[in-house]
Amino acid sequence: MNYQAIIFDSDGTLIDSETLGNQVIVECVAGLGLRLTLAEAVAEFRGRKMGDTLALIERKLGRALPDDFLPELRRRMALAFEAELKPMPGVPALLERLEVPFCVASNGPHDKMQVSLRATGLLPYFGGHIYSAYEIGSWKPEPGLFIHAARSLGADPERCAVVEDSVLGVQAGIAAGMQVFGYAPGGDGGVLAQAGARVFSHMDELLPLLCR
Repeated sequence: MNYQAIIFDSDGTLIDSETLGNQVIVECVAGLGLRLTLAEAVAEFRGRKMGDTLALIERKLGRALPDDFLPELRRRMALAFEAELKPMPGVPALLERLEVPFCVASNGPHDKMQVSLRATGLLPYFGGHIYSAYEIGSWKPEPGLFIHAARSLGADPERCAVVEDSVLGVQAGIAAGMQVFGYAPGGDGGVLAQAGARVFSHMDELLPLLCR
């Protein structure tokens, strides 16, 4: 393998959480009178940090969100994740076979990643190598999170591979000077390819791509 380290996004890449998390958002905003379909929510909010998601919701509502909206949203997401969350198909087998250091780097907060990785049984694979944009103050599509993750693993950024499912994540990896692999399990990887990623549709395909 030509890479010194592999950096994974969390939601929608390692963990099948985009649909589940956005369904909770749809249900929460419905209580405020905002009607969104699940497809609309995924398209609008995929890969965004929560602050930007909340700002988009407020623009759609035309007013500020209640003070208790975010805590209640986080609470309901945590309950849904603990009850229903699963890893993306092929992820555990892939992690078992990787022979270079790897980590998670997400726009989400650290405690949310802990809940998600624990619920899916993936937490033991990562040890302390879980990096949150909230901790370093740099969110995708900025490159800072990925550069921090690479250096924490003792790797040169240009010798790292990034695995992402969102355009914002692909843009961050490209800006960091890394090779980006765009995960499109639904076969809708055109926008990821346009952003500069090498697209694949199942985790079984990734290791051969990494070894080319």
